Amino acid sequence: MYEFDKIDIKIVNLLLEDGRMSASEMSRRVGNISERLIRYRIERMIKAGVIQVSAVINPEALGLTIKADIWVEVEADQVLVVAKKLALLESVTYVACGIGQNDISIQLVAKDTAEVYYFMTEVVRKIAGVRKTTTSIVPIVLKDVYQWRVPAALTNFDDPN
Repeated sequence: MYEFDKIDIKIVNLLLEDGRMSASEMSRRVGNISERLIRYRIERMIKAGVIQVSAVINPEALGLTIKADIWVEVEADQVLVVAKKLALLESVTYVACGIGQNDISIQLVAKDTAEVYYFMTEVVRKIAGVRKTTTSIVPIVLKDVYQWRVPAALTNFDDPN
């Protein structure tokens, strides 16, 4: 397990704020740390697989204004096979296998509800092994995965700011 310190947390939060923020700006905002050390710490976290820095596209900018959460019940021996097929679909933004009532959870982006309907009836439900689906249209997302911050309780210090 990677051991974060207060400076790592500040760097991660600054990258979440702006993934293109310069090391000099981070150095100024963190205080008492050189640009060189900022760059070193970022590289160390990337190499350790703790963070990745990448662009996050806004599907709405592409006209994909509808988001749907879909839970899929699958034949027991087909969960990974079905999940891998779903992960290959361009309109699917998230795929996870779970334990419980539903075997697979996916998120879909679409231009309208007719596209969601088509996707469910003509694509998902026709994949071998799929038994049942439950769909929920998501009109508001208050927090997405790329906005998640490291919980202060997981660190060895009191104030992550």
